[in-house]
Amino acid sequence: MNLSIVIVSWNVRDKLRENLKALFESKGDFEFEVFVVDNNSHDKSAEMVRNEFPQVKLIANQENLGFAKANNQAIKKAKGEFILLLNPDMKVFPDTLINMLKWMYKNKQASVAGCHLVTEAGKTVKHVRKFPKISDQLAIALKIPHLFSRVLNKYLYVDFDYANAQEVDSVRGGFFFMRNRKLLDEQYFIWFEEVDYCKQIKKVNGQVWYTPTAKCIDYVGQSFKQVKRGQAQKYFRDSQLKYFKKWHPIWQYWLLKLAWPVGLMITWIGGRLKVKRKAKT
Repeated sequence: MNLSIVIVSWNVRDKLRENLKALFESKGDFEFEVFVVDNNSHDKSAEMVRNEFPQVKLIANQENLGFAKANNQAIKKAKGEFILLLNPDMKVFPDTLINMLKWMYKNKQASVAGCHLVTEAGKTVKHVRKFPKISDQLAIALKIPHLFSRVLNKYLYVDFDYANAQEVDSVRGGFFFMRNRKLLDEQYFIWFEEVDYCKQIKKVNGQVWYTPTAKCIDYVGQSFKQVKRGQAQKYFRDSQLKYFKKWHPIWQYWLLKLAWPVGLMITWIGGRLKVKRKAKT
């Protein structure tokens, strides 16, 4: 078995159907299996998978376990030489999987790799990131990018060259090609789990790569569109703090923890004054 594909799904039935259909239309001489881990969707996603894609290995959870824990459920059962964590709102091209496999077999230095993500219109989705630092994460907590969006340019790697393969800090978890079965850290419900994984890889002298050899359509955040902004921000804050507590000096964790109430107050004041935002954080 060359590849195990793991899709964690939550209330995106139609995009999930499109995703699965594209996967099974893939070209190339290789073997793969597909897991769908449904996090208690209420749109009958699990029923759709069970009825329309019987070849898929379905794990239907009775509650929303979050991204990391749900992925781990399938990773533990996976038989593939490689594992691809794939968001349900992705759509591979016929040659996406074979191109990534060929690249991974050739580039044995890569423990993790991401491909060239594009919108439906073919525009590059900028997803390569630098590892979080206290300066950029503090700016996010304090809502500074709402007024000065360029403050995150270095963290967001806005000048990254998506035309060339190169080693990077981290790639988007929505298309996350892994060489081993190392589990995600389940303390993260959503956000930062893929950054944490890349950090762990780097810690043991592994490498994370971006390659334009393969392309994949990214519809970007279809599940999260259903989450209220306040709840989504809480998920982000909680994961950010856990990441800093794990990887950074404890004073940085406490600085961020104290900054968040200040940031919320700034947001409230800005809303009262009707200040126009330049970025969403």
